[in-house]
Amino acid sequence: MRNILLENPSGTADVDMASNKDLKGHKLLMLVPWDPPASYLDKLHSTFPGLEVVSENWDTWREQSFPPHIAEEDWKTVTILLTGPKFPTKEAAPNLKLVQLQSAGANFVLNNPLFTDTNIAFCTANGVHPPQIAEWIIATFLAFQHHIPRFLDYMKEHRWEHSWNDSDTQDAVSQRVGILGYGSIGRQVARVAKAIGMDVYAYTNRPRPTPESRRDNSYIVPGLGDPDGTLPSKWFSGTEPEEVAEFLSADLDLLVLAVPLTPQTKGLLSAPQFEILKGKKTYVVNIGRGPVINTDDLITALNEEWIRGAALDVTDPEPLPKGHPLWDAKNLIITPHVSGNSTSYNKRLLDILSINLQRLSEGKDYLNRVSRKRGY
Repeated sequence: MRNILLENPSGTADVDMASNKDLKGHKLLMLVPWDPPASYLDKLHSTFPGLEVVSENWDTWREQSFPPHIAEEDWKTVTILLTGPKFPTKEAAPNLKLVQLQSAGANFVLNNPLFTDTNIAFCTANGVHPPQIAEWIIATFLAFQHHIPRFLDYMKEHRWEHSWNDSDTQDAVSQRVGILGYGSIGRQVARVAKAIGMDVYAYTNRPRPTPESRRDNSYIVPGLGDPDGTLPSKWFSGTEPEEVAEFLSADLDLLVLAVPLTPQTKGLLSAPQFEILKGKKTYVVNIGRGPVINTDDLITALNEEWIRGAALDVTDPEPLPKGHPLWDAKNLIITPHVSGNSTSYNKRLLDILSINLQRLSEGKDYLNRVSRKRGY
């Protein structure tokens, strides 16, 4: 197993950012598959009177090209871009300074020349997902613990199968959740887990020995998450396989994988790690990216009952083909990459964009900036 979660110094070149309160000379192009509220656009104009704003209702996740009416000359004046996984060339947009991504993940930009060959700041939407994804994680875990999938099957068959065993369900009190990747999502999982009586262990790539090092500097929905890093009863860290093994050996009832997909995290959970989880028959949840888990090894772990079950909102391959053996694995809940869906997603994304526009106007570095060395 290779070293995982290797964190180097930022690797993001410092950019000389001068203050520009009105954002005079800047042009924001918003490529999103919805129309931003008029009240939001009005606030942008009043806050940054020098900023030109162009909004296009365009789905860069589905469309193969940019809106046809955006001409070559238009791209040359764009300095700020809100987009999904589609980007102009660095030659087409020579004045681009900031790319605000619609997603919390940035794996699709890592090999793009606009990212690799420039100092343009790329910022993720990290922080838009924690409330809804934490709900999905806890909901699927509790559904399994309370046998909800089985009872739903009975309901479809019109079967009333009462259990006379009052001890056939393990509630969450005093169970331990291990969160591998204690970022914004992991911190909200910790908050909800503590509320239902669970113990929380956190794993990060770098040691977090001080209160300052445990604070969360990303976007936080007010009142949620773990801003000061006080919820875990124990912290683990490291980049070596034996350090990961120590964390997985910590009697975890629930393991949450909340790490980004990087070359170091691909195949992070494979046969050797599932062998470790045998001891407690840990329930495994993956909401990161499918390739973080070796799918063949997961199927074996489920069917051989090394782990009690799993819930996946991401798979490898994805989409999961009809007839793939993962569909028929034991004690498994699969949803089609929807745990991040929320009616509040767009509002939170625009909040992050506003914060970064404010930081640009003040000459400060950006929120959720992607490190060119870490890859997230």
